[in-house]
Amino acid sequence: VVTCWQISAVDRLLLTLPLFHVHGLGNGLHAWLLSGCRLRLTERFAHEQAAAWMREFSPTVFFGVPTMYVRMLDWPPAEAAAIGQRMRLFVSGSAPLPAQVLEDFRALYGHTILERYGMSETLMNISNPLYGERRPGSVGLPFPGVAVQNRRPDGSLAADGEVGELFLRGPNLFAGYWRKPELFTPGDWFQTGDIAVRSADGYYTLQGRRSDLIISGGFNIYPREIEEFLAEQPGVTEVAVAGVPDSRRGEVPVAYVAGEFDAEQLADDGGRGATSASRTATVARGDSLAAPHLQY
Repeated sequence: VVTCWQISAVDRLLLTLPLFHVHGLGNGLHAWLLSGCRLRLTERFAHEQAAAWMREFSPTVFFGVPTMYVRMLDWPPAEAAAIGQRMRLFVSGSAPLPAQVLEDFRALYGHTILERYGMSETLMNISNPLYGERRPGSVGLPFPGVAVQNRRPDGSLAADGEVGELFLRGPNLFAGYWRKPELFTPGDWFQTGDIAVRSADGYYTLQGRRSDLIISGGFNIYPREIEEFLAEQPGVTEVAVAGVPDSRRGEVPVAYVAGEFDAEQLADDGGRGATSASRTATVARGDSLAAPHLQY
């Protein structure tokens, strides 16, 4: 991380992530220790105060989760532009960053957020480049020294553009789970449980967790496909899709959506513009999708 993102002693890191999570501890705190950059550590990201922290501390590097960046879209354009002028790098992780949020953020702050992919078991695995294309919706290319394979259920390699499960190998991997040796396959490949697609030029796009897959009437439905579409609709601020039991289809997707929108109109728009999988989703309204102790 320090090398690939060129974090150095001249940087100023504003760290608002919890240190009980690998994003804040593994990336944030260790980036400070290894680089010697100046650090401001806060107890949590409070969106009412974060703009003032940005003004006072003038950070050049900021690590956040998608919900933080959604909150930052509400800041006044003049303030956002001023923050963007002082910033060198915005990084997003811990959850998929909707492509629409990346585009809206770029228009407001003048920065393309760098999205990456890591795990508690492995730290960092894949990242969009510091220099080069940061592709919306994609987590980028493997870090140096990290080998990645995208496999079919039978263990063979998935073709480019085909959905598969990520397997990882490298010096960043943990030793293993207690009494679960089966998660490491021959050759010391770690089975992540994350579903992804690899492009012809090597960029990986996550589709969700294998355990999140919804099988409805015999069809595989990936929640992120629905979430990405709904997140682009006017008035929608947060989306989460989950499968619920159904007597006819086994499971059906339900979209839990926060924001100011017309639920009937949203369902109608989804029926016209989304994939067949998205058309099966029921829309449920919520004020916020974050747990109270994790709200930003």
